[in-house]
Amino acid sequence: MLIQIRALSPMDILNKTASVNRLIIPALNEEKSIAKVIGEIPSLIEEIIVIDNGSIDDTIQVARNAGATVLQEAERGYGAACLKGIDYVKQNHPSTDIIVFLDADYSDFPIETPSLIDPILSNEFDLVIGSRVLGNHEKGSLTPVQQFGNWLSCILIKIIYKVKFTDLGPFRAIKFKKLLELDMKDRNYGWTVEMQIKAAKQNFYCTEVPVSYRKRIGISKVSGTIKGSILAGYKILYTIFKSV
Repeated sequence: MLIQIRALSPMDILNKTASVNRLIIPALNEEKSIAKVIGEIPSLIEEIIVIDNGSIDDTIQVARNAGATVLQEAERGYGAACLKGIDYVKQNHPSTDIIVFLDADYSDFPIETPSLIDPILSNEFDLVIGSRVLGNHEKGSLTPVQQFGNWLSCILIKIIYKVKFTDLGPFRAIKFKKLLELDMKDRNYGWTVEMQIKAAKQNFYCTEVPVSYRKRIGISKVSGTIKGSILAGYKILYTIFKSV
């Protein structure tokens, strides 16, 4: 089961200000939202890293103008983009303490980033998932397919891997050293569930915090299409069962 969170102590606060945190944002044709996302990320983030996944709009230039480090990953896939960001941090900033993952569509609330980082600093958790199920989500922001998929996946993870999650949400934080230990491989739809399953199997200290969620800007590449929903559902279930 997930461990409860305690309050910050004075020493925790000192540790928080001393930590080096970086944030990775995969992006594909998000020129209308990416500047909003970057602009609301708190200053406790040392560097914002946007990985463009083959955009044909002005996502790259908008992100650069907003102050982000921009990398490019030609292979389409959420996991491929995240792995590109991880490799960049590993090669250039190996002393990074915490990595935060955040979507580029402005559906999450970047201002809530400290809520995900605090449990790692104050409780020594390894992985913190931002749960949209536990938090306040705008009506219509989570489609019925997403809600059912989350519910089914979390039930299966609890039964098979004995760890309770309520969401596979992309807004999450993890100790960088622990992230490298997971040896992430998935290059598309199975990225989030792979991280949670591997963390469970390696007995990481995991928890969830409630996060807010709103309707995204633009159309989702996954839940916004029938094909994307089917492929994502298949890959998530495949990832859950292949790791048994």
